[in-house]
Amino acid sequence: MFEIFPNKYVWNLSANIALSSGGEIEEILEACRPLLDAAGNGEDPGTEDFFASWCAVADRQVELADENAAAGRSLSAATRLRRAAIYYQVAERMQSRGFAPRAEAYRKMLDAFERAVRLGEENCELVEVPYEGTTLPSLFVRAESSGAPAPVMVHFNGLDSTKEMIYWSGIGQELARRGVSTLMVDHPGTGGALRLRGLTAFPESERWGAACVDYLRTRDDVDPDRIGVMGWSLGGYYAPRAAAFEKRFALCVAWGANYNWGELQRRRREREGENPVPHYWDHVQWVWGKDSLEEFMDFAPAVSLVGVVENITVPFLVTHGENDRQIPLEYAHAQYDSAVNSPKRELKIFTRREGGVEHVSADNQPVATNFIADWVAETI
Repeated sequence: MFEIFPNKYVWNLSANIALSSGGEIEEILEACRPLLDAAGNGEDPGTEDFFASWCAVADRQVELADENAAAGRSLSAATRLRRAAIYYQVAERMQSRGFAPRAEAYRKMLDAFERAVRLGEENCELVEVPYEGTTLPSLFVRAESSGAPAPVMVHFNGLDSTKEMIYWSGIGQELARRGVSTLMVDHPGTGGALRLRGLTAFPESERWGAACVDYLRTRDDVDPDRIGVMGWSLGGYYAPRAAAFEKRFALCVAWGANYNWGELQRRRREREGENPVPHYWDHVQWVWGKDSLEEFMDFAPAVSLVGVVENITVPFLVTHGENDRQIPLEYAHAQYDSAVNSPKRELKIFTRREGGVEHVSADNQPVATNFIADWVAETI
């Protein structure tokens, strides 16, 4: 993994997210250089300096994109706007929920993303999935095919990711090349569902999984009998849980084997591991709608696939990086070993020889996106 900040996993993870999402190395370095001294100060990396530095780089990209657009150079504007959205997202996700400028950075990210998609004429449709009296903001990437109804994968977020981050990973584009569409969802506890609609997470992911299936079955470009589900990071809990109890899903992929996330929280509290975001304990309370750390810790054991993956009766792929510093490798083996009723199960551990060894292959995401896309296309 690209590690510009010594012994600062969460800052380095952010830089790698920007790189793997399509950021330019010089712009990323421009955002990081002013932070090199600050990175060594204290344990709380969610500083205003970090926010200001990344937003400044993003703001300039928007200014340059506006100049491109005014000159009639829409495609050039789109590439600048994409990078601006990436940098706003990196700045926003590192802050606490009470940091007031965070909401504005998220709004700027959404605006830059939408303009990038529109001006760049990208294969990306902004859609709303009807869900329990409201809707879930989602992105639909259409399969590159002859026009016949295509199979589709529903992609869930992790603890702190968004549908835009899924899109930037390239998984939707790789699936599209193989004739499979993708629906990327901001479900309860993530992205716009949490930030704009106040929808907090709960263990029963089959509820929003069912809503996604219902929506996809209304589309004439989707094969209703070939709808799969996948998720990365904490989505490695959400997707298998949904596949276990929403029997209309035809296959499942866990991109990161989050087999017993609740148990992991106990371990983390006892001995702090590598946190994906700063203000970690406040963040998980926000995501799950809990008012105190004690309430959250009492609740956390419910977020477990122990006794659940046995209910998966469709093809099931589990992937994991051998150097994942957030989810123990033992969980990948436990998740795979327990899926005894899957008619086709596979465990893929990404090694240093291949790359993609960090959490959800943040060090080399194309390794994972290509492997997963191949497996899905071959299986579905």
